[in-house]
Amino acid sequence: MNTNDYTKEAVELLKQLIATPSVSRDEQTAADVLCAAMDGYGLKWQREGNNVWTMSPDFSNERPTLLLNAHIDTVKPVATWMRNPFTPTLEGDRLYGLGANDCGGGLVSLLQVFRILTASPSTLHLPPSTYNLIYLASAEEEVSGKDGIERVLPLLPKIDVAIVGEPTGMQPATAEKGLMVIDGYSHGVSGHAARNEGVNAIYEALDDLLWLRDYRFERESPLLGPTKMQVTVVESGTQHNVVPDKLHFVIDVRTNELYRNEDVFEFLQQHVKSELKARSFRLHSSSISDDHWLVRRCRELGMRPFGSPTLSDQALMSFPSLKLGPGQSSRSHSAHEYICLSEISQAIDTYLQLLTV
Repeated sequence: MNTNDYTKEAVELLKQLIATPSVSRDEQTAADVLCAAMDGYGLKWQREGNNVWTMSPDFSNERPTLLLNAHIDTVKPVATWMRNPFTPTLEGDRLYGLGANDCGGGLVSLLQVFRILTASPSTLHLPPSTYNLIYLASAEEEVSGKDGIERVLPLLPKIDVAIVGEPTGMQPATAEKGLMVIDGYSHGVSGHAARNEGVNAIYEALDDLLWLRDYRFERESPLLGPTKMQVTVVESGTQHNVVPDKLHFVIDVRTNELYRNEDVFEFLQQHVKSELKARSFRLHSSSISDDHWLVRRCRELGMRPFGSPTLSDQALMSFPSLKLGPGQSSRSHSAHEYICLSEISQAIDTYLQLLTV
């Protein structure tokens, strides 16, 4: 088989996956489709929940290991789809369907690359030595779920570096922002609005909301820019004539690699009087050294590293990783999501150039 044949097989598999609804936490049937495809390719696979992986047939603990990762889950389709999001529709070079771009293109391309490289393992020779390969299709990425990559990583051998197939236009995202969601609570005392009784929880929260709007974090990253936060939800009150005794708000915090989520949370606690509760600290910003051989290899091929504002499974990886995949992030989660067949073909060729010498 040549790369054109592998591209055709990638596209056919992607059509099957688009036709198989796989909204986060409901990916079982899509995982079944992948397992069946791997059977057809003659690959030995393993499965944990809805996470599926396969490893180099000649895997050796004496060699470092490269992980090829992409996710099988999608967001829920938005109401403004003009096509059936679960019907793969080919129009010219574009394949439309939910998950085609995020990140079906990377998912099927990396699987074909795994097939090609493990069929000729002598070609996978990069500094400092020949690498093992693991291909992992992970679940629950869109919701950072506990039954996604976090569940399967402890079951894998030690990983030295990873390529994550998110849509980046085949340019390497060598850093990405972290995420922390914080619930804030302002407390007052209920009373009758007509008698001006009680303590209004809305007014109690005003100073905090204004400070959160105006504060700017000092340390800026060359790739990711500043750490940013937005108040995205505010809820209070029961009816017009009752002074509200509680206000709930949500802060969306996107940290760069210069701030730990825990440190930002502690800092916010010191500057607002509202009660704050972080939902999690686990989704940290991630980055890979500019001097890492994989980044250097990207540069040799004319690629330009950049920083990504969007979160991926990299946040849960304790080893170096970069995002590199076909498609564009701007198409993700949209009502007209698509991937170009030419992008899948280019991705397979680019991955092979990157990983072979």
